[in-house]
Amino acid sequence: MSKYRIVNPATEENIEEFETAPDQEVRQVLEKSWETFQEWRKTGFEERRQKMRKVADLLRENSKELSETMTEEMGKPINSAKSEVEKCAWVCEHYASYAESYLSEKNIPTDAQKSTVRYEPLGPVFAIMPWNFPLWQVMRFAAPNLMAGNVGILKHAPNVPKTAAKIEEIFKDAGFSEGVFQNIYVTNDQASKIIADDRVRGVTLTGSTGAGKAVARQAGENLKKTVLELGGSDPFIILEDADIEKACEVATTSRLLNNGQSCIAAKRIIVHEDIADECLEMLKNQFESMQIGNPANEDVDIGPIARKDLRDELAAQVEESVKAGAEVVTGGSIPDRNGFFYEPTILRDIPEETPAYEEELFGPVASVFTVSSEKEAVEIANRTPYGLGASIWTQDLERAERLSRELEAGNVFVNELVKSDPRLPFGGVKNSGYGRELGEEGIKEFVNRKTLYID
Repeated sequence: MSKYRIVNPATEENIEEFETAPDQEVRQVLEKSWETFQEWRKTGFEERRQKMRKVADLLRENSKELSETMTEEMGKPINSAKSEVEKCAWVCEHYASYAESYLSEKNIPTDAQKSTVRYEPLGPVFAIMPWNFPLWQVMRFAAPNLMAGNVGILKHAPNVPKTAAKIEEIFKDAGFSEGVFQNIYVTNDQASKIIADDRVRGVTLTGSTGAGKAVARQAGENLKKTVLELGGSDPFIILEDADIEKACEVATTSRLLNNGQSCIAAKRIIVHEDIADECLEMLKNQFESMQIGNPANEDVDIGPIARKDLRDELAAQVEESVKAGAEVVTGGSIPDRNGFFYEPTILRDIPEETPAYEEELFGPVASVFTVSSEKEAVEIANRTPYGLGASIWTQDLERAERLSRELEAGNVFVNELVKSDPRLPFGGVKNSGYGRELGEEGIKEFVNRKTLYID
């Protein structure tokens, strides 16, 4: 793709285009990043702390503009966009408060007079970020890495260029020098050259499994550290002793959040047969109660899919699954209106080897499975190439903890939807990627764990 293009997914209106950077500009960005790192790495935590807290303030001050930009570019409901801005301010404040303690020197008793582990910044980190949470995904990378003394280069998704530019502007307005955080519009070929550049010391990507494999391959050839947060097909297990009403309400929220475009959504709802009919009726009623429309309106629950090709791919996955025998409980169609909309949909009786059984459905479509035991629930939960998150619903917390050990996932939440939290590490296993963001583990991904031994 030679241009970054904004098409309003709710109206199909072409808004604006941005040319990708010439190679000379890419070289300048890399040089600026490396030069700035030599100075930024020497700054103290207090200086970084003050600037990062200013970023949090500016995010809140610019919440209206940021929210409206996200809604226009990728169709996020405006209330969800406002919540995203606030969460970004939170992650900035969290690392402003805790980065120094997370990275404090650790003394380890040995035979030496002194033996310690220090956590020192690596250098420029290249971030390849997705469109679905265009502010949050960037800020959860930037806040810990800048507080650790690294500098960042951003390649954002081509359909959210104004959000990307606004993030860079906020860091500059907060007092960060120009090369600490740079946004650049580049092609995939140019991104490959950035990964290969000796000055870039790490790469982080949030995106599809295919994109993750490509980046890991390129980074591996150049011995670059990577963190990959990839796709997910999260199970949401409702056992027979659960609070059914609450579980179904939260399952609906989780599945339809961000118009169903979330890696950690409750994509596969696994229900015990004793409560299956009751749960399915609740889910159907809740899905059908969702207000679909222009995401700029505050009373709208479900906006459009971010791009036409993504909406059409989702529709094809549902159609193929239904032709193979899956039953549509509700939805299952493209509504007759402008915009890249898709009806909130529930599928049941889904055969194996169909898209709804095996693939990630990135939109407002829930796949419901009925099981006869907790053992079968875990088997179906793990019968996926993904391993990002999982949710268990039961009133027996000992049972939940036991089952949590059997689930192949990076995050297991009990009686709650899966969500990211600045205080906790976040990431997946299997085809959902590797490495961790957030928490203490997240800030230590792109640092040199340096051992110092003095005899």
